[in-house]
Amino acid sequence: MNKSIALIPARSGSVRVPDKNIRLLGGHPLIAYTISTAIQSGVFDTVLISTDSKEYADIGQYYGAKVPFLRPVSIAGSKSPDIEWVEYTLSELKAQGDEYQYFSVLRPTSPFRQVKTIQRAWKQFHDFGQADSLRAVEICSQHPGKMWVVRGEIMYPVMPVTPPSQPWHSSQFAALPEVYVQNASLEIARSSVIEKGRTIAGEIIQPFITEGFEGFDINKEVDWVLAEHYIRNAEAKLPEISQPPYKR
Repeated sequence: MNKSIALIPARSGSVRVPDKNIRLLGGHPLIAYTISTAIQSGVFDTVLISTDSKEYADIGQYYGAKVPFLRPVSIAGSKSPDIEWVEYTLSELKAQGDEYQYFSVLRPTSPFRQVKTIQRAWKQFHDFGQADSLRAVEICSQHPGKMWVVRGEIMYPVMPVTPPSQPWHSSQFAALPEVYVQNASLEIARSSVIEKGRTIAGEIIQPFITEGFEGFDINKEVDWVLAEHYIRNAEAKLPEISQPPYKR
């Protein structure tokens, strides 16, 4: 039987928005919305928090996630790549006799991701059936066709292959080719991609195009202000949570 696990990364060392994963939004810690949607989606056998913090672990468990062990500090830094903690988590679980064929990375910083978002992505991934992984993307707002790399006194376009008569950097946005940028809302992958190539993406990556606020990501303080604005003005809706707010 193929098993799937939702992995929710929640290290405690956020610099730009300190303790953002447990900061209150709409009455609950930010991480609670990701835990709730993952559980309610019904597509995962296990919903697990990967954290280096006992406090974060307690909050995660209160909302229904499992935290069988803490993440080592050595792989919980601001520059630690995802492959390290994902590989560590799945390896530890396997050593305990708990093996998963699929995993999904659901980051707490996407509070407007809904149950139906996860269900739609899961169905899309399995209906196609040929991808190593699926990754959430959206149309970029700042086009790479108008971006440059600076080398000393000269700069070069990021997208060098353009029509010679009308370079991308001198074209209207509407005339530029569609380019998508990944967002942090979700990833799904076969666990085998880690064993084969030590990657969480593999070679065949399927796009999952997010809708509305599904891909909204809180990375800076201004993002938090925007999230509260969207909630206050009923422009975006937080997922439902059945538990009373966690009391610290």
